[in-house]
Amino acid sequence: MKYYKYFILTIAVIAFDQFTKMLVYTNMNLYEEFNVLGEWFRIHFILNEGIAFGMKLNWPYAKVVLTLFRLVASVGGVYLLVKYAKKGMHPGALWAGALILAGAVGNLIDSLFYGIWLDNAPYDAPFALFNGQVIDMLYFPLFEFTWPSWMPIVGGQYFHFFNAIFNVADSSIFIGVVILLIFQKRFFPENKPTPSIDKDFHYVAN
Repeated sequence: MKYYKYFILTIAVIAFDQFTKMLVYTNMNLYEEFNVLGEWFRIHFILNEGIAFGMKLNWPYAKVVLTLFRLVASVGGVYLLVKYAKKGMHPGALWAGALILAGAVGNLIDSLFYGIWLDNAPYDAPFALFNGQVIDMLYFPLFEFTWPSWMPIVGGQYFHFFNAIFNVADSSIFIGVVILLIFQKRFFPENKPTPSIDKDFHYVAN
């Protein structure tokens, strides 16, 4: 079927995401870091135990709820990818959707199973299943400086761009979303009414 090719991309990205995570896990200590391209691209091994973007809620089952949501969203993503591929949606939108689905499933695997496989669930987690911590490692601290003291609000404060640490799955989601945003008019053209001719040869809108 014609939608299989999109799932090939999804599976390939998931496999690469898990490979990089296992490579870091088996060869680095937690918080270990090394430079790849100068100071601006580094591999920095951390575990993300938060809900999203490192945020946490003071409720022991918050991560379980998030993991269940990710599971439902991933199943829904598979369904939608097949549905819209059969309907003949623009291939670019489907490739972007395949990237987003790959990223969602890649991090879902961590949350679902790493607490058991890698024994990395937080110490206060109610159980290991559904409480795995996501492995992050890609770090691009492009530049850093301290704002001049004369500037209002931020004066004297330290600024670090870009200080987020993420993984291949996160990158796949980001790329997919950016593609959809940039090419949305091409992927989802507006359906403008086409003129038709009535019996008196007057143009009317459908």
